[in-house]
Amino acid sequence: MPRRTPRFTLDRLRTPGRFPGFLKTASVCALIAGLLSPLAQTTASAATVTAANDYCGGQCSDILPPGENGNATLAQILLNQAFGTQPDHAEDQLGPYANLAKGYSTLTNATINNFFNDASFGVASDQVASTLSPAGRTDVTIVRDKKTGVPHITGTTRYGTEFGAGYAAAQDRLWLMDVFRHVGRGQLTTFAGGDPSNQGLEQQFWRNAPYTEADLQAQIDNAVATNGTRGQQALADANAYLAGVNAYIDASDSGRYFPGEYVLTGHKDSITNAGTIDHFKITDLVALASVIGALFGSGGGGEVNNAISLLAAQEKYGVTEGTKVWEAFRERNDPEAVLTVHNGESFPYGAKPDSAQGQALPDDGSVSTQPLVYDATGTGGDQSASATAAAATATALSSAKRGMSNALVVSGKATASGHPIAVFGPQTGYFAPQLLMLQEIQGPGISARGASFAGLSMYVELGRGQDYAWSATTSGQDIIDTYAVELCQDDYHYLYHGTCTAMDVVEQKNSWKPTTADDTAAGSYTMRVYRTKYGPVEYRATVGGKKVAYTTLRSSFMHEADSIIGFQMLNDPDYVKSPQTFQSAVQHINYTFNWFYADSSHTAYYNSGDNPVRATGVDSEFPVWAQAAYEWKNWVPATNTATYTPASEHPNSIDQDYYVSWNNKQALNYTTASWGDGSVHRGNLLEDRVKKLVAVGGVTRASLVKAMADAALADLRAEDVLPDLLKVINSSTVTDSTAAAAVSKLQAWVTAGGKRTETSAGSKAYANADAIRILDAWWPLLVQGEFEPGLGTDLYTAFTANLPIDESPSAAHGPTGAHAGSSFQYGWWSYVDKDIRAVLGETVQGGLTQKYCGGGTLSGCRDVLISTLKTAAGKTAAQVYPGDDLCSAGDQWCADSIVQRTLGGIKHYNISWQNRPTFQQVVEFTSHR
Repeated sequence: MPRRTPRFTLDRLRTPGRFPGFLKTASVCALIAGLLSPLAQTTASAATVTAANDYCGGQCSDILPPGENGNATLAQILLNQAFGTQPDHAEDQLGPYANLAKGYSTLTNATINNFFNDASFGVASDQVASTLSPAGRTDVTIVRDKKTGVPHITGTTRYGTEFGAGYAAAQDRLWLMDVFRHVGRGQLTTFAGGDPSNQGLEQQFWRNAPYTEADLQAQIDNAVATNGTRGQQALADANAYLAGVNAYIDASDSGRYFPGEYVLTGHKDSITNAGTIDHFKITDLVALASVIGALFGSGGGGEVNNAISLLAAQEKYGVTEGTKVWEAFRERNDPEAVLTVHNGESFPYGAKPDSAQGQALPDDGSVSTQPLVYDATGTGGDQSASATAAAATATALSSAKRGMSNALVVSGKATASGHPIAVFGPQTGYFAPQLLMLQEIQGPGISARGASFAGLSMYVELGRGQDYAWSATTSGQDIIDTYAVELCQDDYHYLYHGTCTAMDVVEQKNSWKPTTADDTAAGSYTMRVYRTKYGPVEYRATVGGKKVAYTTLRSSFMHEADSIIGFQMLNDPDYVKSPQTFQSAVQHINYTFNWFYADSSHTAYYNSGDNPVRATGVDSEFPVWAQAAYEWKNWVPATNTATYTPASEHPNSIDQDYYVSWNNKQALNYTTASWGDGSVHRGNLLEDRVKKLVAVGGVTRASLVKAMADAALADLRAEDVLPDLLKVINSSTVTDSTAAAAVSKLQAWVTAGGKRTETSAGSKAYANADAIRILDAWWPLLVQGEFEPGLGTDLYTAFTANLPIDESPSAAHGPTGAHAGSSFQYGWWSYVDKDIRAVLGETVQGGLTQKYCGGGTLSGCRDVLISTLKTAAGKTAAQVYPGDDLCSAGDQWCADSIVQRTLGGIKHYNISWQNRPTFQQVVEFTSHR
């Protein structure tokens, strides 16, 4: 039987895109005929719109598949389901995005916009598709262009500008915004249905951010109160934005052109129009922000898993040697790791203390996960629901956070024009509609174009201003600590500074019943979180025989709204005028991101996040006792505020020769929470290419895009590890015919560049397909064969819980699941690389404590590699790519392909694999204010 496509986080959402196929074509046509009668949105006549203060000279471009329009009426959804037709601008950016995979080799500056949009400010008069004055306002217009339908919002007042931004957001993403406010509130199943995927999604996020309505409001009040005039402006902007959103809800409801998903999920009646679409309120924005922050900007966690693997290492090797083994695999500060700040400057953070203090490691076998789900009934408590809950818990508590996103930024000293060039963007996955939306906002104190998360688009979050552009990648430094709170009285009281204190209980009760969109039978459950002053309880254990609860304390917990100030500054042309003011702006963002900047003369980088100052001797890798001596410096539990490391201690730089980032290590001695920052990282794919370009000089927009696109098709294992594996195998003549044939195919693939690319555009078949199949089958076998005999099963298994062994494009066992595009972030490639080079007798900096492959001998290692290679070569394509609900077994191209995961009722075609940002900019400013 074909397997179902595994889904990670957002990939799991059950939506109307998968509603039961009981609607036959005839009945669909009848329904559509009846549904086409509601009033369509009206627009004013087209007007000339001119660009304002644009210093890019036509050299700014961007792309965001599948398309700008993420709303569809019920009639449009039914047409899509029956005939595959697309609403206007729902899919028109997907083709250009996909075509770069085979078109980049002949790219020139003149052809860049065959694959990207022109991101100049404004819309030429002959390109205006529509002009709308939302809700009849005279202080704002929304112009949409013919090519992509992107909203260009121009206001004469600040309120009107933000009202227009809210109205445009609801036009393009209302259903998605509604979904995610319910995800953030832990209410998705009640809103969208009880499918296990929906259960898992709400459980994962609510476990990390279990907020009450009062908590959400308190975060708004705090952000306003602590940020003076800008805080007051942010509140006014948010209220104006919400007024625009709600005005569209009212207009679309009365005009009956609201998203059809509301009908399919039972919230509206397609005949009588009965039912309501709830207005948005300001606390919804905090709920939305908590989801985005948890997905992309909250590095840390995993301390309990770290403790378990450390104890396993110490059990096998003894305390001293076991700790050395653990540290070698942890690679906190690997000297061979690729760095974003590569000028030798050091930014110490998260280092191993000379003498660890306050550690609270669990007793062997005592750890259990704190349950989240209680009082389950029906499909809320069946076997599928239980498995979903376990998977959601594992994802929520892992340090292997969804990183993604990349950046290539080159100083003007190395470019043909003398102006800096940047190719950068966030890798946020692929969804329909997309999580991000494009917009241009021009108004008092705001001048920007770019992408924003749906429902949070009162400002452009990643994009360009008048004479500068900025973007971000996930950084992942540790802002989450695990504390062991000693229990007293019972399992729900703990010692806080010597006083037995009751845990707070936060609950969310959900129930559901079948709908057209989700036929899951009725069910219910209660999500219950026990909160302490040190954060929510995540595990139970004993430490030295004492009963404890392990809690997680995140510096951004109860501060989800704080980052709005930084985004406000980024949009303000009177604030950002230089690399220094850019760095000052992003210092106000408390999530863990790497920020990049380019204008016509300068480039810059800054790593953001509220990095807590830890007590002397505390090792952030492991749980510590919840005692005053081990708390963050000047920590105030009532507000969850503390002393944070100063801006100068965050990795930062201005005008370095080039910057690359693909969630790799930021700088010397700066430790990230997730494992895998070693000698081989996907950041090397960018580093190697950009370094060569800069060495030669004369870099152009086209050549930098080519470097990105080339890296996007590279198999990291084939490019950076496979050559050494083949050295070991070829150290003697390969006499086995099966192994020899496999080696020949692999060598040919390496010689060809080690890419996963179609034979020709649209062929849906890979060049070097057999070699790719062999490596996909071989990698997990060779890793296990190389390391498990030496480490032992228990320690090997523990380490795989810290770091998955593989994340190939078709792999469903990596943190991103299958069909997600992003690949090769997490894996054992660095371990294999260091071990194989050591066996070959090559110099290894920061090596493992011993040679593992084949007991450390070249002949023994060769035997292991050949044995596992023969097994891999014997696996058929159907075994390596077993098929899922999209792909038939054995379809290699399809197994790798990227799917726009349906978060609404509109479906799109899958595209050939690329490992690149979802939203991407190409910028080269020609002048400055």
